[in-house]
Amino acid sequence: MTTQTKPENGQKAASLRRSAYDMSAEMLSQEIERRVLAVTVDNESGVLARVIGLFSGRGYNIESLTVAEVDHTGHISRITIVTSGTPMVLRQIVTQLDRMVPVHRVTDLTIEGPSLEREMALVKVASKGEARVEALRLKDAFRAHVLDATLESFVFEVTGSPEKIDAFVDLMRPLGLVEICRTGIIAIKRGAEGI
Repeated sequence: MTTQTKPENGQKAASLRRSAYDMSAEMLSQEIERRVLAVTVDNESGVLARVIGLFSGRGYNIESLTVAEVDHTGHISRITIVTSGTPMVLRQIVTQLDRMVPVHRVTDLTIEGPSLEREMALVKVASKGEARVEALRLKDAFRAHVLDATLESFVFEVTGSPEKIDAFVDLMRPLGLVEICRTGIIAIKRGAEGI
């Protein structure tokens, strides 16, 4: 969307790009939706920067971002982006991503049928006594794994939905939570079809 400004002091009229920061009150009153996008791209230098630049240049937020090469022979990578916005903004994001040269395909996993979402987190907890025993009990309830243990700390690996990880982290806070490292969401469509 382009707007024209009035010339000031003999300057030429300039066209300005509108970003998510400039959205009208009508657009902002629309409900904000969360979407998971799977983007297959050429695995070459600068592609991720271009994709991220599209978001930052227009004021769109990225809640989660994961990327890895999925086809070594074809040099294809898959970027999983979790973003949110109004339906109009989300359509714009998909359209603009789809027009980029190194992008092969953009799939909105949220609206294209059922999909699975998972995230992994490493959670460090330092505790002694009863708090240490309780941390181990909770680990079993959440099917987490102990990756490292000392006399005063544990590093747990927990995998599941973002809500499951949030719940695990919240329960570990009073038991001596020290640090959290999260991968971000990966997602895949259910069934026999690929994207």
